[in-house]
Amino acid sequence: MGATTVMELSGELDILARINLADRIDVLTSTGRPDLVVDLRRVTFMDCGGLSLLCRARLRILSRDGRLRLVTDDGSPSVVRLLRLTGLLDSFEIHPDLLSALDPLSPTSDDAIA
Repeated sequence: MGATTVMELSGELDILARINLADRIDVLTSTGRPDLVVDLRRVTFMDCGGLSLLCRARLRILSRDGRLRLVTDDGSPSVVRLLRLTGLLDSFEIHPDLLSALDPLSPTSDDAIA
């Protein structure tokens, strides 16, 4: 894998954000073995539009043998709640902070979100 890209998102991750971010995410996930960390700690709201964006990024990255990590903590409960409600929480590698997400030896989401 090459360099890790960190994308920090804030505010509402909804259908409008999906429209605005889709092209950028596609570029970040289109070459080689993408290594992407999406920091969601400042996201205050996420709906199916935001979830769709994350799922698309995940599928594109997995198809290229890359790695996607999400950073979310108690400050972004709507993200975790939506992932849990849709049964997708275990589909993503989730970390409580940026340092653990960037650590190549860091465990996956099993201990990060209870």
